[in-house]
Amino acid sequence: MKKYLVIGNPIKHSLSPTLHNYWMKKNNIDAIYEKKKLEDNDLKDLIIKVKEGEFSGINVTVPFKKKIINYLDKLSPESEITKSVNTISLDGKNVIGYNTDIDGFELAIKNINFGVLNKKILILGAGGVVPSIIFSLNKLQAGQITVSNRTREKAENLRDLFKDINVIDWGEITNFDLIINATSVGLKDGDKIDFDFSKINKGKFFYDVIYNSEETNFLKTAKKLGHKVENGKKMFVYQAAVAFELWHKIKPEINNDVYSLLND
Repeated sequence: MKKYLVIGNPIKHSLSPTLHNYWMKKNNIDAIYEKKKLEDNDLKDLIIKVKEGEFSGINVTVPFKKKIINYLDKLSPESEITKSVNTISLDGKNVIGYNTDIDGFELAIKNINFGVLNKKILILGAGGVVPSIIFSLNKLQAGQITVSNRTREKAENLRDLFKDINVIDWGEITNFDLIINATSVGLKDGDKIDFDFSKINKGKFFYDVIYNSEETNFLKTAKKLGHKVENGKKMFVYQAAVAFELWHKIKPEINNDVYSLLND
């Protein structure tokens, strides 16, 4: 039986095992998918286990999407550009890192029929998933992309990858059509991003990459103010589907049963 794993810290909230095990059962794949909380010093041994065949594939979440790169043999072109890896597989003797977050975000935005073309985007956060989101937004020909992070330097560092982004101070609100929470604020009950969005014209689009919980305080506040909101569930499902196809050469079905499964 093949083994697959998602790693992160924290990892308890992850629904990746629920989703992948469901698809594997549906497609009669003899495998199991589990989750594991790791520390930085565990990453080297993990990749050795992949090379030894103990694991057939790994998904990577916060805070390891960049840190894992040091232990890989090769990167996909997208991972090379974004310096971010969320999916790992073994090809011969080489452990290769991929970035399916890019497709995940792009497919989710298309699915909810939000036209990004020439729109002004504000991204909160500068962590592991942000380069993937910027990459996707550039593919979709977004207009001005602005990034704000508590530690401004971290946002400024994204300019090494994407020259044209704008950086503003944390707490500053700029004119935008779409605001994306790409921080981990919201993973815990009671987490709040203490921004004042009350002066923003209604009808903007607030997107949170967090999919569990269903509705963060960021989204609740936006909804009360009359904005359109969406959580990261579709992005999560689409990035998982791309990883699943990469590993198993089978395109999994995405339907209401899948989303119901994640609501349980």
